[in-house]
Amino acid sequence: MAEPTIDGRVSPLAHLEERMRAAAVTGARGVTLTERPFLTMVNVRVDPASETADRIGKALGAPLPRQCGDTGAAGPHTAVWLGPDEWLVLSRAEASEVTAELRDALGGDPGSVVDVSANRTTLELSGPAARQVLEKGCPLDLHPRAFGSGRAVSTTVGPVAVLLWQADDTPTYRLFPRSSFADHLARWLIDAMSEYHGPEVP
Repeated sequence: MAEPTIDGRVSPLAHLEERMRAAAVTGARGVTLTERPFLTMVNVRVDPASETADRIGKALGAPLPRQCGDTGAAGPHTAVWLGPDEWLVLSRAEASEVTAELRDALGGDPGSVVDVSANRTTLELSGPAARQVLEKGCPLDLHPRAFGSGRAVSTTVGPVAVLLWQADDTPTYRLFPRSSFADHLARWLIDAMSEYHGPEVP
């Protein structure tokens, strides 16, 4: 009988779990903040015009996106454009499996496939007031006419560099800071959410 696997990982924001839960706001001005730790993240570098890029797209189930802000999703995988020849693959599948599959697709051709799952964590900000909270410290135009579901770009929120992805129209945003900056970002967001506990000021 196989020994059970023990996962001893501790997420970068485990110590703030209760504070994030307590910061949640319900109702018309509702907003919640949670950490989604240990999401698989694989960095891919390859010539977008190559047959290799096509093979990687087939392995993911959707072509690699070609323009800033674009994402491509299929099954458990979402590929986010980072640069003309660089993508971040986010996945609910096991990191080792995704990395192995993409390395097989890369073969011996120029490029790279690197598991960077430990490099960042994931914060999820969701609810009717989520956009207003982000707008306190994000330079992007987050209005739906400019930034909607499925869009993802590198930007800053407060003083922290993040990859920002709008996952749905709730709206739900996923923020991917470097793990070493996650504490600072989470505390900034908790503070930015605090005014929504009270009535709206006319």
